[in-house]
Amino acid sequence: MRILAWAIRLVVFVLLVAFAAKNVEPVTLRFYFDLVVQAPLILVLFGFFAVGALFGIVALVPTLLRQRREVSLLKRPPTAPPVGYPPPPPL
Repeated sequence: MRILAWAIRLVVFVLLVAFAAKNVEPVTLRFYFDLVVQAPLILVLFGFFAVGALFGIVALVPTLLRQRREVSLLKRPPTAPPVGYPPPPPL
């Protein structure tokens, strides 16, 4: 099974390298305030992919932290109810 996984990874890597080799033409990005940047198309694509992945990770962080906090609270031993409160009714 490992050999199959590595074979698939190798094929994907070769396809990505071939894609990068075909997209080396310079493109011009025009931003506001007359800012112009020229770069190869593959670098622009990779840059926007990386920024999108970073935004996805940042969007996931609050959920991950909340789940870790809930898990840590659930792992704690239960505490005895404070004195003075009546016992809960039987179900």
